[in-house]
Amino acid sequence: MVKTSNSPPSLAKWSVPSDVPISDADHLVDEEEGGSRRLRLLSYNVQMGISSAGPHHYFTNIWKHVLPASCRFRNLDRIAKLISDFDIVALQELDAGSHRTGYIDLTEYLAQKAGFPFWHHQLNRDLGQIAQHGNGILSRLLPTAVTEHRLPGALPGRGALMVRYGHGESALVVLLIHLALGKRSRLLQLDYVAELVNDYRYAVVMGDMNCAPGSPEMRHLFGRTRLCEPAQELHTFPSWRPNRSIDHILVTPELQVRQCHVLNQAYSDHLPVAMELTLPDELQLTV
Repeated sequence: MVKTSNSPPSLAKWSVPSDVPISDADHLVDEEEGGSRRLRLLSYNVQMGISSAGPHHYFTNIWKHVLPASCRFRNLDRIAKLISDFDIVALQELDAGSHRTGYIDLTEYLAQKAGFPFWHHQLNRDLGQIAQHGNGILSRLLPTAVTEHRLPGALPGRGALMVRYGHGESALVVLLIHLALGKRSRLLQLDYVAELVNDYRYAVVMGDMNCAPGSPEMRHLFGRTRLCEPAQELHTFPSWRPNRSIDHILVTPELQVRQCHVLNQAYSDHLPVAMELTLPDELQLTV
């Protein structure tokens, strides 16, 4: 377990699932013929493990947001199988262990089921036994620092989770975010994100941003940072008839994108976005 003290706002803990061999901490990104290295990323809003196949499920499944449901874990097992092929996975809308999940931390559950040696859950809305709502990140690479940030906005409960791999100018920073529904709050939140990533040459920002690439909020972010949308508009929502591009993986230009696409696996009301990067030689991810 790695512990880092950062400000703002709190002490962050990087956890190792007990049933994953610690030797997996030495896992490195895949190296292809010719010596190039690739890193596989995935961003997925998993909606508390609730499967949705149509708008009517927002009403028929509403009880699953407050009460335990055995079908939740059958669906999470399917999600675990899907994400197991990736190196770093950013997950939105998870619970750290409350009545509705049988007091099981869903981030840890997915880490164990998918075989990830490292995971971290950021609690953004603490509703006691009712809900422990937040986001989680799973990794096959050991980070050097994990920092939690509270995002500004009209309503509290939105966060950014920053994970750093390596040191100094050769470090890679991965930022997981889930932005607000309101445009004004998203603009404030993306201003905060810009301040975080502008300190790094190699940066990835991924998550549910609740806005399209051509929106004023995203154009504002691109104008303030070197981040760019590396692929065509990818429709991820709603999963049963995707017509909105609101889930994104953004990277700085120094990271070469090999491919970026949506996975047609409707285990949530969102579809996941996958990206494969080729890493430059000077980028060192090991500690």
